[in-house]
Amino acid sequence: MSDSIVKLKEEIQRRRTFAIISHPDAGKTTLTEKLLLYGGAIHLAGAVRAKANQRHTTSDWMEIEKQRGISISTSVLQFEYNGTIINLLDTPGHKDFSEDTYRTLMAADAAVMLIDAAKGVEPQTRKLFEVCRMRGLPIFTFINKMDRPSREPLDLLDELEKVLGIRSCPMTWPIGSGDRFRGVFDRQSQEIHFFQKDSDQKGKRIESKKMAGVDDPEFLKSLGGERQDEYEAKELYDQFKTELELLEMAGDAFDWDRILKGDLTPVFFGSAMNNFGVERFLTRFIELAPEPAPRSDGEREIDPAQPKFSAFVFKIQANMDPAHRDRVAFIRICSGRFARNMLVKHSRLEKDIKLAMPVSFFGQERVVVEEAWPGDVIGLVDTNSSLRIGDTITEMKGLEYKGVPSFSPEHFASVLILDPMKRKQLQKGLDQLAEEGVVQIYRQRGMGDKDPVLGAVGALQFEVLQHRLKAEYSVDIRIERLPYQHARWLKGANLDADRFERREDSRCLLDRDENPVILFKSDWAMRWAVDNYKDLEFLTTAPPKRNS
Repeated sequence: MSDSIVKLKEEIQRRRTFAIISHPDAGKTTLTEKLLLYGGAIHLAGAVRAKANQRHTTSDWMEIEKQRGISISTSVLQFEYNGTIINLLDTPGHKDFSEDTYRTLMAADAAVMLIDAAKGVEPQTRKLFEVCRMRGLPIFTFINKMDRPSREPLDLLDELEKVLGIRSCPMTWPIGSGDRFRGVFDRQSQEIHFFQKDSDQKGKRIESKKMAGVDDPEFLKSLGGERQDEYEAKELYDQFKTELELLEMAGDAFDWDRILKGDLTPVFFGSAMNNFGVERFLTRFIELAPEPAPRSDGEREIDPAQPKFSAFVFKIQANMDPAHRDRVAFIRICSGRFARNMLVKHSRLEKDIKLAMPVSFFGQERVVVEEAWPGDVIGLVDTNSSLRIGDTITEMKGLEYKGVPSFSPEHFASVLILDPMKRKQLQKGLDQLAEEGVVQIYRQRGMGDKDPVLGAVGALQFEVLQHRLKAEYSVDIRIERLPYQHARWLKGANLDADRFERREDSRCLLDRDENPVILFKSDWAMRWAVDNYKDLEFLTTAPPKRNS
């Protein structure tokens, strides 16, 4: 075996690439900060607060994110922990930006599902979980905010199965909750880690008090808390012992194969805000999470250890550096070694391109990359705007990975420019932001770029578009909502779009690849079209366009 192949396999074994999914306000960005803290990537964790004088988190770098105190765009963060290279994809939690999260999950090998201990499985968590299941991703669960009033941990596990259909295997188990939260029991090491609150919440490391096990004489004594309440200690101890016995009798045993298939989720408990349970979770996650996995192009599996380089684009971000108005294409490396200035084939355009400006990211900060390996996520400064979401770049002939899915919009609007003299800037801004996936743009037939219609999965995407057009392109617009509810792409031999224009409840437009797309005003209008036009298929995603 050549030295280069040995090196390639070693680097693959060191990689872990995962995304964090959750409902808004479950503490996702806080958990991200604490993972970075324990990885030594930052020295002070920033809390997410919507206050002007509050320090901002590393992962939320966009100006509107800082103002609103929410994540609206996926951040790519790479750091090293105990010799392992972590590629952490921090995704938006807000439902209106779920399309960005869906695309990001295509680049991940595993997902961390964050759940609020008081709220359990929430709607957005369920939606994102289904995407993970569709991809067959291993899912690791961190139940957060145990130091606040919480639901019973056994009820939370039961909800995982009933709502999400996944069995669980607790790796740690909480002792009490809320004001009576005393810590967690590590079921593998049989150690007890006692909770110590991080009173200043600045992200310092907390060394937990450890004991040999539940029979340690100090254990019962410590459950009494600061007041040394013997009655409370006995009550907590009895409840904890009962729960452990139930887990041993009725719970699922640890099964690594089931975890990798996404049938069983390891569960950890803690408090991200107080740094409790985070480092133990990170250590165990690295031990259990899979290395970069093979990827399919629809006909064959490409092994990461394949010597020839391949990657796909899963995200486009314009104007990360407002001073330079740049455009960055984020790629997930699937096989082979990446080297700066290498020449690769652009599969869709069927032409060679030189990868001359590769960068790695830590939030908005960037470093030039000389080499990278399967599992890594890097950015390519795309000066010619030749890369799109879903594109494959490779040294292999005839390889094109399965496309990154697009999602049918549910909200529609027209754009009114307030200064007609800036129409050119508006057009440029709309085109670039649409390539990022901020919105989808549809053109009226025979009208060119005049009076486009915007589509978005979430209504808040329009607000982001409006903000970014003003901040990055100096264009003021007004968004006017349109009364459509569904978009469907047409497929069939007879694509006579005029039949839809003759009806008041539908409208035919063209997407950026000139594919006809029908907008419907109601569920009834869409069902009527499906029932009456049997010669057509109504697709929820755009048909693939190659060689364009």
